Amino acid sequence: MDKEKKELRRLYRERGRALTGDYREAADRAICAAVLASEAWRRAESVFLFVSMWAEPDTGPLFAAAFRAGKRVYVPLCCPDRVMKAARIRSLDALRPGAFGIPEPPADAETAKPGEAALALVPCVTATANGARLGHGAGYYDRFLRLHGCETMCLCYGSLLAPTLPMDEHDVPMDHVVTENGIV
Repeated sequence: MDKEKKELRRLYRERGRALTGDYREAADRAICAAVLASEAWRRAESVFLFVSMWAEPDTGPLFAAAFRAGKRVYVPLCCPDRVMKAARIRSLDALRPGAFGIPEPPADAETAKPGEAALALVPCVTATANGARLGHGAGYYDRFLRLHGCETMCLCYGSLLAPTLPMDEHDVPMDHVVTENGIV
């Protein structure tokens, strides 16, 4: 199964790189609008947001909306032994390049205990409409989500949805998958 997942990552990363700027911009706006209109977002007093990179939907407007709404905002902090923590931030200015070049808060940032983040927005390489998710391959999110047990929303461009994906026993299915076409 690892070989199959590796090939799917290669294929969907290639497809992601081929997306046009116009498509991405329009899709980013629609994905953010769908998240912000969702009941899950409205009821969450605290959110765990990924800092978008590469071919991932832009989470910048979601950070701005969360700060304006007074939500507690957490971001990934990658630690040794492939452990990811939810570090609280009060501004994007607190972030600096960290693991894998992804902006992170300082290592001594306040972190959430399991259950403190009500909603996690999760990146993917690809996902399916029924909640299967293929991440970047290091397992950080699966381990984090299993420990924290929060509601999940995977953000995925509609053109990168897969019809099916292999799932291991350690893979955590998503509660919601959000594309530019809404929550599927």
